[in-house]
Amino acid sequence: MEMEKIIIAVDGHSSTGKSTFAKAVAAKLGYIYVDTGALYRGVTCYALKNGLIDQNNNIDKENLKEALKSIELRFIFSPSVGASELHLNGVNIEKEIRGLEVAGRVSIVASIPFVREFVDSILHKAGEEKGVIMDGRDIGTVVFPDAEIKIFMTADPKVRAMRRYREIIAKGESADFDEVLANVIERDRLDETRETAPLRRAPDAIFLDNSEMNMDDQIVWFVNNFSDRWNLKLK
Repeated sequence: MEMEKIIIAVDGHSSTGKSTFAKAVAAKLGYIYVDTGALYRGVTCYALKNGLIDQNNNIDKENLKEALKSIELRFIFSPSVGASELHLNGVNIEKEIRGLEVAGRVSIVASIPFVREFVDSILHKAGEEKGVIMDGRDIGTVVFPDAEIKIFMTADPKVRAMRRYREIIAKGESADFDEVLANVIERDRLDETRETAPLRRAPDAIFLDNSEMNMDDQIVWFVNNFSDRWNLKLK
């Protein structure tokens, strides 16, 4: 039987490794991976670069909404890193969107309805032919409520903060663990309480707590839960 192309939605808290998990599953299935969080980070990066967010995190929504008409966000494959990286109007911003400055504001920007509409339009276009896996906060609840597979990922906040801390240090950047932990907890609060599309587990999403799981464990979990039901052939 030929493998059916489906949409896989991966939602959950920040720093749970959603992107890493989604990339790994995509590689195993030969699916297209779409990093939805990077798109929101891209908009946040643009707002910061253009002075649309002040020191008190107030956003110039009027000018941001107008700017979205001329913003192009594209994933372009980079041979040097072996993965796709985000470009804003032709400029690679991958490193910038992974820093704490963007991370500390992305939840605020992502809570704006017209920003979500902008990103959703990109995601819907990417999902037209299926065979994709996307991760974010509302993929299975808002963007693709009819996705064939829905997964909700979480992990203990301290575990997530340590993962994020190690990621920053590995890049040669400085970081304070307590500051990273505070950022993780604050992002959870903002994601879960925002007015537009708050972070929620879809009723039919399968729960994955990966606090004590490595990537191999998570791939085994995915296979055990979904491969037979959807005739998914992993490489």
